[in-house]
Amino acid sequence: MSDQPQGAGAPQADGESNLDAVLLRVGRLNYAWSNTESLLIHLLAGLSGMEQDAAVVVFLSVSSTRGRIEMVERLAKLRLPEGEEQSELLELTARFTKLSAVRNRYNHSIWSFEDDGSVSTILMRIADRRNRIHMGKRQNLGGDELSRLDQDLDMMSGLNRNIWQFLAKYDYPIS
Repeated sequence: MSDQPQGAGAPQADGESNLDAVLLRVGRLNYAWSNTESLLIHLLAGLSGMEQDAAVVVFLSVSSTRGRIEMVERLAKLRLPEGEEQSELLELTARFTKLSAVRNRYNHSIWSFEDDGSVSTILMRIADRRNRIHMGKRQNLGGDELSRLDQDLDMMSGLNRNIWQFLAKYDYPIS
């Protein structure tokens, strides 16, 4: 018989599995994000006519994802005639922008790990309102939130596949 009170080890085991579940998903999110973001290099090369190594230099010289997406959008509006290709590309970048909020939430929050095994994020963003500010929004990463993160991961994977399809369909450089 154990010297610990009955059930004392259970919260820790549940907490560790919950933490592992969160970390696995956040790791997948970061991998999928960087893999998908790198596809912007091919879009930059195709839209600008640059060699791929020059597109890499431009990609790396723009320090934010938002700036990279905006560059692709602006080049699409400048270089592509209104029509199917431009519409498809702008739809892809809109999806990318929407998913960036998910990535930012998990990568730019403070993490809170409680003794009961629960995990929360605390968003470090200031939201200005008419007569006050809000900051430090806390979100518990329980089952519902993990399910939403799984859906976001599926959307990221779908976006990745759709960008690859777009690149092939319109003969963008992918070597």
